[in-house]
Amino acid sequence: MEETKVDQKLDLSGEVCPYTFVKTKLTLEDMESGEVLEVILDAGEPVLNVPRSVKEEGHKVIKIERMNGTFRVLIKKT
Repeated sequence: MEETKVDQKLDLSGEVCPYTFVKTKLTLEDMESGEVLEVILDAGEPVLNVPRSVKEEGHKVIKIERMNGTFRVLIKKT
């Protein structure tokens, strides 16, 4: 399986809701359709809320993986 090409990265570890979603949304707005954003989020509210919220905005969550206490979320802009 090939690794997904990441176009932009956003490290939001240590950030709290709702800033995690606001910063993710603003970054996605500056990206082209089809590009992939990698977001690093803390466990708890951020990793629960951001993927749900970006799906509600119409974007596609490709992958969520746990990494040493944080989560790596790959989001494809639609």
